[in-house]
Amino acid sequence: MAEYDLQITGGTVVDGTRVPRYRADIWIKDGKIAQIGGRAPGFAKKVIFADGLIVAPGFVDLHTHYDAQIRWDPYCTISGWHGVTSLVLGNCGFGFAPCKPEFRDRSMLTMTRTEAIPYESMKAGMNWDWETIPQYLDSLERAPKGVNVIQYMPTASLMTYVMGLEAAKTRPATDKEREEMARLLDEGMDAGLCGFSIQRLGPNSTQADFDGSPMVTDTMCDEDILNLARVLRKRDDGFMEITQATGHARDDLNFVERLAAEARRPVLWQAVVPTRNNPEIHRRSLRWIERNRQKGLPIFGQAATVRSGFAFSLDNWNLYDASPAWREITTGTAEERMAKMKRPELRAAAIRAIDEADANFKAILAGVGGHPKHLVVQWVDNHPELEKYVGKSLGQIGMEEGKHPVEVMLDLSVATNLKAEFLGPNRGFNADFMAEIFTSSPYTFPGVSDGGAHTKFFTGGAFTTDFLRWLVRDEQKLTLEEAHYRMSALPAHAAGFRDRGMLREGYAADIVIYDLNSLDIEPDWIGEIAHDLPGGEWRRVQRPKGYHSIIVNGVETFHDGKCTGATPGKLLRHGRA
Repeated sequence: MAEYDLQITGGTVVDGTRVPRYRADIWIKDGKIAQIGGRAPGFAKKVIFADGLIVAPGFVDLHTHYDAQIRWDPYCTISGWHGVTSLVLGNCGFGFAPCKPEFRDRSMLTMTRTEAIPYESMKAGMNWDWETIPQYLDSLERAPKGVNVIQYMPTASLMTYVMGLEAAKTRPATDKEREEMARLLDEGMDAGLCGFSIQRLGPNSTQADFDGSPMVTDTMCDEDILNLARVLRKRDDGFMEITQATGHARDDLNFVERLAAEARRPVLWQAVVPTRNNPEIHRRSLRWIERNRQKGLPIFGQAATVRSGFAFSLDNWNLYDASPAWREITTGTAEERMAKMKRPELRAAAIRAIDEADANFKAILAGVGGHPKHLVVQWVDNHPELEKYVGKSLGQIGMEEGKHPVEVMLDLSVATNLKAEFLGPNRGFNADFMAEIFTSSPYTFPGVSDGGAHTKFFTGGAFTTDFLRWLVRDEQKLTLEEAHYRMSALPAHAAGFRDRGMLREGYAADIVIYDLNSLDIEPDWIGEIAHDLPGGEWRRVQRPKGYHSIIVNGVETFHDGKCTGATPGKLLRHGRA
């Protein structure tokens, strides 16, 4: 008789393929699904009882920034708590390889600004034992992992490594430099990279560098990107991720089309963003994807489905960086920033930037809590004389004191050494618009969690749990079968994960088991503060309810919300174990 490692019995299987749910047992051996349904010719060493529970493929998250955190947190939480079993590192062109030893500190400083990852945590939690991409991948493979990962070539790191930071930010590459970058990407692909990524947000980047200047890829010329695309075309391998400004200017969209045509490989484009009141915003994006699909261009749309709130203070805030005025007053040391916030001409410029915001900046403001008048004072750093403001909006305080809401924000920030905290209230989301992104296009999947980034501001890594409880259970806008296809099978296909994303015999046993009726997030909206990062740093977290078991490569990593300590995750070179 055969001996299996694990049997999941009595559950309702939603296998990720869109076929109707069915009841079946699943047997697992050597990290793979050995049999689904029927009676297995043997016994299992361990049995998980799943009566009344959903058994589905683990979630695949294609937009994270756990590049640093995975070095001290094998489970890439909070995503790992919320059922993510496979994810992609190196998004937006950012990462830590290739990197010369003398540039390590500057590389970490970049990430403190552009992705708001605490510097002290990186200093304490990362053991740099690599320079090149092959060395980096070997190091990542050695690191304990509770999730599976694949890795992009971070294009900003590549350009800086070859050209130097100043040159990479100020001029196109020479022919010789392009040849070297193509060679290094080819070498990295041989070693197991999945492709390359870029953020292209222009000179007024929403996510700027440590010194307030645009990131390397924000202003890189077309040919430097197309040079890398030709590497993938020649190999007929890999895919690309591109992050663009919210406005989606026609020139930017034209370039994405050129990129897809040049590479002839999948492009993961972001983001498809629904608003509360204007369906034309997301429909325009969907029409563009459909037109390009009809032309044979393999473009997928990553939809921004995160419903996490923002709570922030100006000591570490970077998401107003699309405004030169705000970028100026929020760059520098704390003392320098407070001094700038007191200067009348800089205050006036910050007010004008809000009141006269262009379409791109308005969209950013809407995404992080709206116009500052809507922001609510949440905390004043234990200053008794300021407690009277807690719970009031900046607009209300401004009316009471005859100030612009921006003046209120800056005054409270200066009075608290930049620690005053402002909360973006929940102004609602449109479930019909969100669901339409998936029901009207076969080329979209949910996410853009930014897991591992901006962890003091919001908790996007909980999007998987929220997607199921909101759009499937509560609003009933999507079927459970469709949701799991969009959260597992389709992103796995788009990103080249081999033998994952579905429950099939012979596939890797990455599985979530949960009670749909109990699925929830706590605390909701902005989460709670957890002091669990290296270097004495903190972050916001949201914990899940309703997950009975999370299984990675046939091994339980979480059981009833408790971590088992197992680290069965793998670096999936070329998308496979």
